[in-house]
Amino acid sequence: MSIKKSTLSAFAAVVGTSLVLSACGGTDNGGNGGGGNGDGGNDIASMAVSKGQSGDEYTSPEVEQGTETITVSTDNPFTAYNNAAADANNSYNSFALTMVLAGAYKLDGNDKVLLNKDVMEAVELKSESPQVVSWKIKPGVTWSDGEAWDCDDFHLAWLSQTGKVKGADGADLFTAAGTTGYDIIEKVECPSPTEFVTTFSETYPDYKSLFGISLDILPAHILEKETGVADITKLTPTSDKAELTKVAEFWKTKWNGFDAKLMPASGQYKISAFEQNSSVTLERNDKYIGNKGGPAKIILRGISDQVAQAQALENGEVQVNSMAQPDANAAERLRNLSAQGVVFGANQGLTFEHFDLNFKNEWLKDAAVRKAFMQCVNRAELVEKLVRPVLEDAKPLGSLVFFEGEEGYVDNYAQYTGDANAAKATLEGAGFTIGADGIATKGGKKLSLKISHTDIPRRKQTVELVQSHCKPAGLEIVDDTDPNFLDTRVSQGDYDIALFAWSSAPFKSGQKSIYSTGGGQNWSSYSNKEVDAAFVDASTNLDEKAARDAYAKADALMAADNYSLPLFQLPRMWAFKGIDKVYFQSYYGTLWNANEWVKTS
Repeated sequence: MSIKKSTLSAFAAVVGTSLVLSACGGTDNGGNGGGGNGDGGNDIASMAVSKGQSGDEYTSPEVEQGTETITVSTDNPFTAYNNAAADANNSYNSFALTMVLAGAYKLDGNDKVLLNKDVMEAVELKSESPQVVSWKIKPGVTWSDGEAWDCDDFHLAWLSQTGKVKGADGADLFTAAGTTGYDIIEKVECPSPTEFVTTFSETYPDYKSLFGISLDILPAHILEKETGVADITKLTPTSDKAELTKVAEFWKTKWNGFDAKLMPASGQYKISAFEQNSSVTLERNDKYIGNKGGPAKIILRGISDQVAQAQALENGEVQVNSMAQPDANAAERLRNLSAQGVVFGANQGLTFEHFDLNFKNEWLKDAAVRKAFMQCVNRAELVEKLVRPVLEDAKPLGSLVFFEGEEGYVDNYAQYTGDANAAKATLEGAGFTIGADGIATKGGKKLSLKISHTDIPRRKQTVELVQSHCKPAGLEIVDDTDPNFLDTRVSQGDYDIALFAWSSAPFKSGQKSIYSTGGGQNWSSYSNKEVDAAFVDASTNLDEKAARDAYAKADALMAADNYSLPLFQLPRMWAFKGIDKVYFQSYYGTLWNANEWVKTS
């Protein structure tokens, strides 16, 4: 599967900015991971804490700088440098960019939010009413081309994601993946090149999710040079429309793939090579202000078949497997390689698989059809066959907003147990007739729905199972496999039913862009004014209980609308050999601390 990214709330014990199209994983030893050879002994969980963190801060540690190249496999390849654009936003870009683009904050393996002291002096809440936050940049921070990483870049991140730069048709010119948080910054200032001050129109508890967690601080100096805009900090959402259009067009179209002239690095590594649909190569960024990374080069390869990834590790073609997609056969193979020095880890991630039902579809506009689909899908069988071989205690997920175990979690989908007879009765009650071929019809048309997804084995198996679940109910389900679905179609709403996963960081406020009317990631045209109001309340409320109650209200309302069917929380799996400690961070993958890796053999 592929995964889109998103943001969740700090009090929720998870982290994020805009939700990201994502992947999946698994768990060993009851969900606590497998054995390891890291600093914490044979305990994969100990590898979630990086060498450079201290309290709530991170500073790149001094490590031995090797000469080796480490090759890492993942389920899908890197595609775009600008992961904040709606049509590029997915986890597989984050997996590479986590070492390339610096931000004010970082996440550790446990999703703890850490101030990035390599590049930041401080982030200070100057006032609560109005809320004013000062972002103080460390002097001397530069991009890999030598230009300053400074206030201009923060300004561009705000301008491109505020959602208020409108075209003649009223649509956002930038088409950013998410605008939550940025959309309520009403004033920005650059008192100096190393300070950026934001004034919010409403309280925003999740302000730490902005400017970097989603890898959204891009090189303003490159954009200025390429567009002819003299000073990006002079542009606001009400500036000259022609100037804004030039900026927006460059931002959303010219930072796809890789072009060395246009895509410098501000993190520990820079992109040095890119092979479309295959791999991206990272090399140490010698201009990085902090301590330099251990590996000389890191190659991130896309291998969609998880068993093939395991074989590549066994054969020495790669040194790290990072699988956002849980696969029982790959897990078994990797567990059996411990005698060869392979360390296998698997545990529950902050990613969940789901079906999104497109309200623009002629059939899915009908609440009865949406309900019937959800009634016939046997989620328990999906979990039993596709996830439990990797994670023994996995179960269907009952919420779009909360993960099981979080305060506020309520199973709002318990009634959907795979009852084909109930689904058939729902359709017949809505005026459908079951034809001789077993397919429901109405108005002379057959009820046929396509499920669109990327080319991942588990996803294809999911659709095959759902076809068998729903055929007795009268629903024809068609498999629409498209390797480029997440890159080219999902953000256009080009699907009947979309099968993918959301991957989240620990800020729930980012969900607002997915589920609110007109949200940047609301590609199914879902709209409920009560849901909109609940997300506004939740994302701006400093009272944690009140915010949690508002999120819970939105969750229940969406379940009643039969908009999106959560399937299961996805485990992530990884394995490695010859490196001291590797951990799959739920939002950034295995490269989140690759600068700290040290070869052991």
